Amino acid sequence: MFEVPALTGPPRRARVAVWSVVRADRAQADAYRAIRREVFVAEQGIFASDDRDRIDDDPRTIVLVAVGDDGDVLGGVRLSPAVEGRDIGWWTGSRLVVRRGARHAGGIGSALVRRACAEALDRGVLRFEANVQERNAPLFRHLGWVPWGSADIEGVPHVRMRWPIDRIGSLVTATKQPLGDLLLGLRGDSPSALGGHGYVGDDGAPVPGSDLVAACDAILPALIERDPEWAGWCGVLVNVNDLAAMGADPTGLLDAVAAPTASLVRRILAGVRSAAQAWGVPVLGGHTQLGSPSALAVTALGRTRHPVPGGGGRPGDALSLTVDVTGRWRRGFEGRQWDSTSARTGAELRHLGALVREARPAAAKDVSMAGIVGTAAMLAESSGTGAVVEVGAIPAPAEASFGDWLTCFPGFGMLTADAPGRSRMSGPHAETAAIGALTPGSGVTLRWPDGVETDAAGQATGLGAVT
Repeated sequence: MFEVPALTGPPRRARVAVWSVVRADRAQADAYRAIRREVFVAEQGIFASDDRDRIDDDPRTIVLVAVGDDGDVLGGVRLSPAVEGRDIGWWTGSRLVVRRGARHAGGIGSALVRRACAEALDRGVLRFEANVQERNAPLFRHLGWVPWGSADIEGVPHVRMRWPIDRIGSLVTATKQPLGDLLLGLRGDSPSALGGHGYVGDDGAPVPGSDLVAACDAILPALIERDPEWAGWCGVLVNVNDLAAMGADPTGLLDAVAAPTASLVRRILAGVRSAAQAWGVPVLGGHTQLGSPSALAVTALGRTRHPVPGGGGRPGDALSLTVDVTGRWRRGFEGRQWDSTSARTGAELRHLGALVREARPAAAKDVSMAGIVGTAAMLAESSGTGAVVEVGAIPAPAEASFGDWLTCFPGFGMLTADAPGRSRMSGPHAETAAIGALTPGSGVTLRWPDGVETDAAGQATGLGAVT
């Protein structure tokens, strides 16, 4: 037998293809379009002369390319908003292509798809889809995409596929879903427990035998450590919002504050004081602890003879959002906390706080850390209904991605439900829009401009419908 190594020498190592996926510059985007013509026009014959369309001319379109170590573009993909005009978090991926000679260079197509998915998530996309040629559908399934329909493009069968994005549901699960299991044990202790009849799990709790409503919120220690004055401001903000959602006029605050040093306590209390003065609500007392880890809890008291419940909605009621879209992301909390309140005058803040009290809708909840859709899930759950939210109808600031906006704390936001056309809140300092309806059943779905509905959130708190 011949000893092959003896005759030919040691085996040569195959050269490993080296490439990376990057955001395309102008020259790389031109090379990507040239590859598209090679494949979709010359090789596959899908298009007669050119596959260029309006997406190529949309300045929001992102082109990702795989680039070899010699600088050659080996393939690419593009992603862009699905509709012209306002970006509502619905994007599509398209024109995935790999040059013929690079199709065995180690998973370029898969890498481009994965990078496109990551890019979509980074941009706050909530619905990400693609029309995929049937022969490529197994690759997308392997990468976690889900088929949901079919399409015919230039005579070629395609599968409509969607990348599952559960940003809203995951937020609700993390922030609200455990509450039922944790708190339902208290419900049987007293007729007034957890808000009492008609108000279980509400933003505030009616005090038995009086016209008082009490609300209480704690501030995350991480927020206190990063921005103590803002933490103090938020301690008041979230409580007056809770009272506002109940239609109550705030009358006093109590605070419990702890911190390792006196200087940190002063900074926290400076924020509490500033907010209390802005809303015109006195700090009646509280508790202060030095030499302890940072903590802040604020209790607010308000008055109303007829509290507005969070669970007063019925199937068929219109779901409306009143939200202040002015302001900006709070520095250090971008994508999570929208600051629409700190630049407002006291008169403006008090006007916003009176909107529910004056309109008296059937149900109201202030938008909490669960975001707009998560709060809609809580209102619907308390009402014993489901909800459908019209994504394109939601007011939003231009500076915020839609995914961030629907999952952030917006400063001032109120969701209300009532018979269509009734109890619409209005004012010069916030936008109000009908954004959907309460429906029979449970859970929240998002309805998109093309009529497609996607699941957003199921069970919210587990506290169930108010009784």
